[in-house]
Formats: sequence, C-alpha cells, structure tokens
Amino acid sequence: MRALVTGGAGFIGSHICQELLSRGHQVVAVDNLANGRLENFDEFEDSKNFEFQKIDILDRDRLAPLFKGVDWVFHMAGLADIVPSIERPDLYFDVNVKGTLNVLEAAKNAGVKRFAYAASSSSYGIPESYPTPETALIAPQYPYALTKYLGEELVLHWSQTYSLPAVSLRLFNVYGPRSRTSGTYGAVFGVFLAQKLSHKPFTVVGDGEQTRDFTFVTDVADAFILATESDLAGEFLNVGSGNTYSVNRLVELLGGDVEYIPKRPGEPTCTFADVRKIERLLGWEAKVSFEEGVEKMIEKIENWKTAPVWDSHSIQKATASWFKFLSDEMKVDK
Repeated sequence: MRALVTGGAGFIGSHICQELLSRGHQVVAVDNLANGRLENFDEFEDSKNFEFQKIDILDRDRLAPLFKGVDWVFHMAGLADIVPSIERPDLYFDVNVKGTLNVLEAAKNAGVKRFAYAASSSSYGIPESYPTPETALIAPQYPYALTKYLGEELVLHWSQTYSLPAVSLRLFNVYGPRSRTSGTYGAVFGVFLAQKLSHKPFTVVGDGEQTRDFTFVTDVADAFILATESDLAGEFLNVGSGNTYSVNRLVELLGGDVEYIPKRPGEPTCTFADVRKIERLLGWEAKVSFEEGVEKMIEKIENWKTAPVWDSHSIQKATASWFKFLSDEMKVDK
C-alpha cells in the first residue's frame, strides 16, 4: 500500500511511518516541522520506500496533489498542549479543525481506501466512570480537547456522508521514544524526560497519586495499522493500555529527586480506557507493559536532544494561565 502520514515527523506519526515501512508499504510523511523533528526519521530515512514533504495541512493547494495514488491516510497532524490552546484558541481551531477538513477533502477527492484519525481521550473531560467507555459523555475542558473532538466529528461525518472509509482512535496518554520534551501541561513524560536529561528534580503535580492510562507508542502504531487493514468505518475506538498507573510509580521507575507542586484545577485524577470495543472489533490489545515501556525509553534517552527544561516556576506559571481561564472564562469557582 501507499500510505500518507500527516504529522509524520512527530512523535506518534514517525512511529507509524517506521512500522508501515517495516511491513513493506510505501510511506509519504507530511509535516510542517512546527513540532515534528527531522531526527525522528533517523532510523528509516534512507529507506527507498520513504518520502518526506514539508507542507502545512492548512495549505490546501500544495497538500491535495500528494494524495494522488494514496491508499491509506493516517491523520496525525495537529496542535497539542492545553495552556497554548487557551491562549490561542483561533490557531488551534485553524489547525485541528480546518486542517482536518483539508485532509479529509484531499482524501475524499483522491478516492483513498482507508482513513484513520488521531483523536484524543481529553474529549471526555473528567469522566464519571472508569474505565471510561466510548459511550461516556463528551465534555471537553479546554480548546485543545474541543478542537480535537470537532476534528473527530468531521471525520465521522465524512465517513457517513461521503462514504469515506474512516475510523477515529481516541488515544490515552501515549509515551515512548521520540516523545516531545517540551510542553508544560499534559505531556508528563516529555517534561520528566527533559528534567532527567538535565538532572533536575521531577515536578510532580499534586500528591502524585493521580493515575494515567500510559500506552506505549508502538502499541498505538499497531492499532492504527490494524484499523486501516480492517473494513471498519464510521467507528470511534479507545486506545489504551488496559490499566492505569500513578505518577509516583512513573518517577519511581525513572529514578530521581521529586519536587511536588500544587494540583492544577480541572485535571482528572484518573484516565483509564475501556478497551473492550477495540478488542472486539479489531482484536487489538496492548503488548508492552508499563515497566517494559519505561525501560525502553531510558535505554534511548541518552541519544535524545532535549528542549528547554520546564522547572517548577515555569510549570506553575502555565498553571496560573489555566486557572485564570477556568475562573474568568468558565466561571468555575476557585
């Protein structure tokens, strides 16, 4: 198959590219390199079946021709992180919603065979039940989560209205090699790894007993490829590890000093995916244990280039922006 991966130079996108190449497919990675990194291609950039195009998904005229002859589309491109989305909701709407529309239109007009979208478990907000099923209430707490959910709605609507064979995968706390080492909210692994590389203490929010459904990136890549190999269309599926782990357990495995900082408002105490639907429809389940996944990351950490380190002051400053958003815009009592 000929596959096109938007956001292909990013964390998850590059792993999907690598897995597709290992299975003998042709891959076109599309990325504007705003967040993606060319170093993420180091392990496979010399493959004769790999091609990179530096194009923004908002540039519809340059984007559309790339879809000619493409069988599978993996739409991973988008803006992440909570605080920046609060500060620039217009930019997040443009990239995550309008950009998704551009990719959908290009895929539809080219007659692609399969389309897979990277949705976010943040669309559930603070769930009422754990593990959280796909039928749970959608309650985005901030612009990033909202725009990712609106992108998913577009994908499912294009599947229904235009018979585009599309699926949406709601991802839970993905981690692994190549994860970003920048960002102050949500990307806990990236922040911790940057701190570890710089021999700084881990800034643990709250008491560290909050738990996350940490899911290893190669398992996520496998889920995407299984979805495109299937006949499934018009469905949305959780992708999680099948378990949930405390932040304290994570820092214990990473090893290092800890600095506790105040809890952030509006943050769930737990994320935990109900994965029975994806197990039933695709036969997928996570293979990499949490301990094994953290070990794999530590093995490769010395080769990473780290971004500026987020210390407790910068994280608390970003938290203040989030707090102000909740208090002033959403009228949530402090």
